[in-house]
Amino acid sequence: GFGFRCGFLGMLHMEIIQERLEREYDLDLITTAPTVVYEVLLNNGDIVEVDNPAKLPDISTVAEIREPIIEAHILVPQEYLGNVITLCIDKRGVQTKMQYMGKQVSLSYEMPMSEVVLDFFDRLK
Repeated sequence: GFGFRCGFLGMLHMEIIQERLEREYDLDLITTAPTVVYEVLLNNGDIVEVDNPAKLPDISTVAEIREPIIEAHILVPQEYLGNVITLCIDKRGVQTKMQYMGKQVSLSYEMPMSEVVLDFFDRLK
């Protein structure tokens, strides 16, 4: 069948849900990594959506590739600020705002969705 698309609070959460479904309901599950759909603008002006690198058109016909960008708002205690900024930079994030709010800091970043869907939440915790 077509299966289900499910969202989880990180890869660990997905693994726990999968294990429980297999154990408690005797299900055989196939899980795949999350995918992100990219827009590819071709030289002739057409736009093609690509969710698999194997489906990418010949590079000589491509004018540009656009990836989805998210805006992340993170509230973090000051003692973890350096680690969170490093994580966001490692995920190709661009800081758009930082505001100190008492003992916490509000961060805003623009990041590629592909960098967030895999393990960002797990690493942030």
